[in-house]
Amino acid sequence: MKILYVENHDVFAANVIRLFLAQHDVIVVPSIARALEARAVETFDLMLVDFDLDDGKGDALVSKVRASGDPVTIVAVSSHDEGNAALVRAGASAICGKMEFNQIEQVIQRVCG
Repeated sequence: MKILYVENHDVFAANVIRLFLAQHDVIVVPSIARALEARAVETFDLMLVDFDLDDGKGDALVSKVRASGDPVTIVAVSSHDEGNAALVRAGASAICGKMEFNQIEQVIQRVCG
């Protein structure tokens, strides 16, 4: 599965990929702008979106993706309940908080079938 992981903490993202997402093709970007650039040139099966990003809040990115009509599955992956709630209100399909990343594969299977 091709995943766009929008996360601005490089070490955390690298550990998540190594521990939980190694079987997927994962592109990591730290910002809304970089996520939009990546989406313009590639198609993704799934987006994992953090709330606090380098250039804004992740719910703004989710809103833009949804406004574009892209049906990509989006999972909120903030460490804060408020951030995850905002991401869901913006259009994320599911939540997998950072403290529950050991369950990310089950969340992916549930939302992507």
